[in-house]
Amino acid sequence: MAKLTYKIVEHDGGWAYKVGSTYSETFPTHQDALHAAEIASAEQQVAGNTDGIQYEDSEGVWHDELADGRDRPQTEVSD
Repeated sequence: MAKLTYKIVEHDGGWAYKVGSTYSETFPTHQDALHAAEIASAEQQVAGNTDGIQYEDSEGVWHDELADGRDRPQTEVSD
């Protein structure tokens, strides 16, 4: 199971949460960014529907797969 950490950081004149190398929008306060990260983290863990997906890889080959909606990452918020 994948694990994602939402880290609160200073960003672009305010505060944001960061997951890997991706930043959220900028919030005016640390508390606002923390609250947004807690919401996003909780939503990330909600199971979805199992459904078929199609995608094209970098070599132009199309693939059909079944995406298990119950396969959700473990998340945490790091202040």
